[in-house]
Amino acid sequence: MSDVLHETPDGLAVRLLGEDTWDAFAALVEANGGVWGGCWCMGFHVNVNDPARTAERNRAEKRERVAAGTTHAALVFDRDACVGWCQFGSPAEVPRIKSSSAYEKGLTALPEWRVTCFFTGKGHRKRGVASAALGGALTAIAELGGGTVEGYPEETDDRRVSGSFLHTGTMPTFEKQGFRRVRAISPHR
Repeated sequence: MSDVLHETPDGLAVRLLGEDTWDAFAALVEANGGVWGGCWCMGFHVNVNDPARTAERNRAEKRERVAAGTTHAALVFDRDACVGWCQFGSPAEVPRIKSSSAYEKGLTALPEWRVTCFFTGKGHRKRGVASAALGGALTAIAELGGGTVEGYPEETDDRRVSGSFLHTGTMPTFEKQGFRRVRAISPHR
């Protein structure tokens, strides 16, 4: 497996998605029904709601992007098993974001990097997987040259939120890593 980017005190290790970690990533996605209806973490790359898209197509295209080095994710491992991830990339790699219309209205410049998506497998939630993944993603971004990093997390301070809405992360996860709120792009993002 690839080099460890980040390690937590309780033994979770973060590695980059690549040829050597693809099988572990794919095992987690497959164990969770393709993740969000077969997205395969392609929803920020392309429109996965297009009727021509299938889980199989998303899987194949994700695999192609991994081989080409045009997708980035910090994968969290508990021993040899991938238990979650955080996807990141340049706006060219991940051009789609949630609440994009409101985002574009106040846009002054694109960031160098976006943090777009988190996933934590069943049985591993509430163990710091998302925080470990974001820490690993930020380490990878720094190693890739750094720059401005944006995230589009869900605000959960004043309400209980279903985990299905937390695929963009939570505000506290980002704030613990030093992110600051700049502007709202939806009532809760």
